[in-house]
Amino acid sequence: MANTQRLLVVVIGLQLMIIAGQWLGAPSYVTPVQAQGAKDPAADRAAIVDQLQSANAKLDKMVDILASGNLQVKVVQPDEAKGKAPGR
Repeated sequence: MANTQRLLVVVIGLQLMIIAGQWLGAPSYVTPVQAQGAKDPAADRAAIVDQLQSANAKLDKMVDILASGNLQVKVVQPDEAKGKAPGR
């Protein structure tokens, strides 16, 4: 019984220390994160949109070439294998 009461007193004491630390605004062990870079988010978004539009235009060209059926593929034999073992 006495051990239980001692343990209870220790737990209550620790809880009081935690509450006091929060109430008094003790400094945190972890530094707060500061935003860096992004000085003009609108310009960053505009640049991203421009890049996406460029990529979409290139993909549209590729789709048109593939859909037209005018794609030709040439297979070229590589030069002699310069001291390397042949592939599997």
